[in-house]
Amino acid sequence: MADQLSPDEKYNLITRNLQEVLGEEKLKQVLQERELKVYWGTATTGKPHVAYFVPMSKIADFLKAGCEVTILFADLHAYLDNMKAPWELLELRVKYYEQVIKAMLESIGVPLDRLKFVKGTDYQLSREYTLDVYRLSSMVTEHDAKKAGAEVVKQVEHPLLSGLLYPGLQALDEEYLKVDAQFGGVDQRKIFTLAEKYLPSLGYAKRAHLMNPMVPGLTGTKMSSSEEESKIDLLDSKEDVKKKLKKAFCEPGNIQNNGVLSFVKHVLFPLRGEFCIKRDPKWGGDKIYTVFEDVEKDFAEELIHPGDLKASVEVALNQLLQPIRKKFELPELRKLTSLAYPDPSKTSDRMQILDIRVGKIVSVEKHPDADSLYLEKIDMRGIESQAMLLCASVEGDPRRVEPLDPPEGSSPGERVFVEGYETGKPDERLNPKKKVWEKLQVDLNISDECVAQWKDKQLMTKLGQITCKTLKGGNIS
Repeated sequence: MADQLSPDEKYNLITRNLQEVLGEEKLKQVLQERELKVYWGTATTGKPHVAYFVPMSKIADFLKAGCEVTILFADLHAYLDNMKAPWELLELRVKYYEQVIKAMLESIGVPLDRLKFVKGTDYQLSREYTLDVYRLSSMVTEHDAKKAGAEVVKQVEHPLLSGLLYPGLQALDEEYLKVDAQFGGVDQRKIFTLAEKYLPSLGYAKRAHLMNPMVPGLTGTKMSSSEEESKIDLLDSKEDVKKKLKKAFCEPGNIQNNGVLSFVKHVLFPLRGEFCIKRDPKWGGDKIYTVFEDVEKDFAEELIHPGDLKASVEVALNQLLQPIRKKFELPELRKLTSLAYPDPSKTSDRMQILDIRVGKIVSVEKHPDADSLYLEKIDMRGIESQAMLLCASVEGDPRRVEPLDPPEGSSPGERVFVEGYETGKPDERLNPKKKVWEKLQVDLNISDECVAQWKDKQLMTKLGQITCKTLKGGNIS
């Protein structure tokens, strides 16, 4: 097909459904001379979910346009991003990502022999790459590095140096993978502009950047591996798909932040060129759409019922997922899944080992040498420990700090646990060399409902949830 397309036709295919393109003229110039070389990278952290079909459908477009496509499994990036992937699991996560992404591509008919798969640590630990990291580090300011990773790297109250390195490494990947363009979500725009700014300072060419829109999850926000209710896992059963779609945000006539409608636009139409709304004959029967804008228009005018839209997407989605489910029924892939993503309750990275208790503030005194308060005494009813008060705070505003509130009726000394981790026994003493608190603390935060949580699970006592008064989205430290 690519041999029959003109450079302009290739450009239109490469850029369709993208939210933004940086370096359009460079792309057009390359396409006049030869095929475009492009890469897409994914940090091997949480399990890929159905939103990954969005970049997969664009990769299908790139191949139809004759592009040379490289897929990067960014294992080192996964570790640098606040250790979202522990070092000991990096290799297993890469193997899982490779198997599941290849299964996705096969399910949508993409020929794997036309793709190049690369693991980050295969070249990112080389002498040349390491020296370039140092060279780049001598040029990039802390401000620019933090700003570049703001929407990609996990933001915590006390950022690790590794998170500041992340954007620079992603910029260098463009040179070491020898590509003309990098493809990613629009949330990576600041990393892309950092690459455009600094790569020429190292004597390397400025690349073009292709950006997909961020597709809303089932809850109407960004679909995320860490938010169970916002996503459908690639290995979810038909029953799970039905249950999650049933709960999905899909308000009648509302086309904004509609994850179900967005999936039709960014996955089903590019792959199939049409979409069938299945409905009871008394409501008009099935209707086939060949243009997405017609689907959107009919939904906005409430000519398509949310229940019919969800049911129709359910059928199409299960057709995509079934080959993936079947492949992962193989014993070796089932074993790989359990090793790459072990049950948290059976690993050392669990909240049960922390001994968190309800305490009562007995007295507060003004600090004699500073314009602040300090706690003179905390009553924990006979619990002997070096007490540390957990507080909610807002990054960048040291004045906004609130102690966490236990449920009404709680008593000093009562155990605080994470929902689902009620039965674990805390360690008598934490090994400071293992930095257990530091590793667990990065996933402690305040929800939009002012509830304290760890990895989206509530902090609780036997009487109910731990809360704070006003600091929605705050950190806990």
